[in-house]
Amino acid sequence: WVVLDNRGLMHPFDAQGKRQPYRDIPSSIDELIDDPFRSLAGELRQAGGYAKDTTPFSEFQWADFLRRRIKKKQAEAEPKAALAEAQDKLLRALAETENVRRRAQRERADAEKYGFAKFAGDLLSVADNLRRALDSLPEAEAKDDRTRSLLEGVAATERELLAAFERHNLKRIDPKGERFDHNFHQAVFEVENTGRPAGTIVEVLQPGYVVHDRLLRPAMVGVAKGGAPAAEPEGTDDGA
Repeated sequence: WVVLDNRGLMHPFDAQGKRQPYRDIPSSIDELIDDPFRSLAGELRQAGGYAKDTTPFSEFQWADFLRRRIKKKQAEAEPKAALAEAQDKLLRALAETENVRRRAQRERADAEKYGFAKFAGDLLSVADNLRRALDSLPEAEAKDDRTRSLLEGVAATERELLAAFERHNLKRIDPKGERFDHNFHQAVFEVENTGRPAGTIVEVLQPGYVVHDRLLRPAMVGVAKGGAPAAEPEGTDDGA
């Protein structure tokens, strides 16, 4: 093979990348040495329909692919067995490439959906403190306009923060009155004689949050104890 330099001169090199004199260049096609991997690459493309590109280097590239994976003696002495092995190695390489592509695509999608989850988790304490501030002084107990204006400002800040959460698919879980679900709730205590079915959430100590379909923080709740079990959600009866 040859290299064209910036002065337009051709310099011949051998297969090992060593420069050779011009007198050693084959003067005719008959003097060229047949490459078994080139032949195997052509057979592989015809048998499996792989790499149907029109670039002049495609067969050389496939020959290099096979040269790194199949022994030369096998390619020369047992071309059929070498072709079968080449097909197997090619299928494995294609499958591995596809797996890498899918894994990278999945990781990219996860990064887009959940990349801000750690930052959002740090903001949850801000939302908690805003709610505690509002609960510490009900609006009905505010005795002057300044205090009421302060409460309105804190409430507006909380609404804006929760709206920002919603825009990024960060949703709040406030499950009071719902049936306890260990996937989204964390039971802190049980309450007897509530008049509610067992397993019903009667108090929410701290709301939870989910990002898309992934739990960011479970809701900390108090659950009713005793009494009839809470009804199963609709659609869970196997006999229906």
